[in-house]
Amino acid sequence: MTADTHPLPDNPGPLKGMRVIDLTTVLFGPYASQYLGDYGADVIKVETPAGDSPRRTGQSVLPDLAAGFISVNRNKRSIVLDLKTAPGREALMRLVDTADVLMHNIRPQKLAAIGLDPAQVRARNPRLVYASLNGFSEAGPYAGRPAYDDIIQGMCGLSDLMGRQTGEVRFLPTVAADKTCAMVAVHAILAALLERERGGVARQVEVSMFETMVGFTMVEHLCGRSFEPANGPTGYSRALAPSRRPYRTSDGYLSVLPYTDAHWMRFFAEVGRPELARDERFATMQARTVNIEVLYAMTGGFIAERSTAQWLEACERIDIPHGPVNTLDALLDDPHLRAVGFFDEVPAGDGVSQMRLPGNGVRFDGRTREVRRSPPRLGEHTRSLLLEAGYSEQAIDALVASGVALELKASGG
Repeated sequence: MTADTHPLPDNPGPLKGMRVIDLTTVLFGPYASQYLGDYGADVIKVETPAGDSPRRTGQSVLPDLAAGFISVNRNKRSIVLDLKTAPGREALMRLVDTADVLMHNIRPQKLAAIGLDPAQVRARNPRLVYASLNGFSEAGPYAGRPAYDDIIQGMCGLSDLMGRQTGEVRFLPTVAADKTCAMVAVHAILAALLERERGGVARQVEVSMFETMVGFTMVEHLCGRSFEPANGPTGYSRALAPSRRPYRTSDGYLSVLPYTDAHWMRFFAEVGRPELARDERFATMQARTVNIEVLYAMTGGFIAERSTAQWLEACERIDIPHGPVNTLDALLDDPHLRAVGFFDEVPAGDGVSQMRLPGNGVRFDGRTREVRRSPPRLGEHTRSLLLEAGYSEQAIDALVASGVALELKASGG
């Protein structure tokens, strides 16, 4: 048996005292449950004996703590149970008895096959908020289909937007659907907990990736189809303009966005063309939207005449929204991120390395979240959690010996 491999200072947040049973895997669910852990909840990550697949995704210094795992699994405890066995399910249910939330991204038909459907689990604990993180709503014909970020990006319109802008249908080079839906899952679970704490019922929550991402995409891109009959096409022209990209300066790149009438007036004055602010193509927001491609191309010509440093100074002086185009590597040394303590470094467990963990941008009373627990080794907390659930040492030994449970040995094996 083992205690926490890397215990860290405890600074519980507003969810202190809440317990979350996390059956989710890969990224969508674990990213959401990490936020709950950051906010102070006791998140219990329930894994199969094989472990969550991202434990082996990307670079690593230990076999079960790869880069794909550590960035979405801090502030959690890991227990390994074989839920295909009756003893494994009973151990889970003992944890459910003490929980406030159970969250999963297991397809409904597979969940029912192992006896963990919502009705059975909520009958065991009527105060449990039961959150299903699905690819598609169970109310529609796509219910039960497997879903990954690539599938949802293609189905929700994001890939179409890439095609409209660039001429090539592509995925965004980030797992946008998983991460966006995780944020929605967090606030949906918190809303259900708030209702329960106010004396309401404990809800069954469903967060469906497809519907969530269609809503996300259509916020600005429904456009003329916002009305019936339609008074224009779908697609927000400013966002889709091929010239909407970082501007090339004389020595690099710059992100700059004059947006309001006042912004453009000051920008045109800065480049020595104040009369453009009175040009009917650019004088109003509506006119600029219609002529956005011309405007962006013209702006790009102005930006190219100066260096990045000169433009950063000018934009600061005339108060226009702007920023450097950072590389991923540059972010690790960004002065603002360094000042706010965005990245944490905690021991990697090999006695040599550190794990770098990105923050979440949320502060309570001016304080950011604290890493109370390092991303857990597989089965690191199996024994301690089973003891909390009322099992004796001898009973735990029997579960481990039978393969129903798996624990991380004190040697780190």
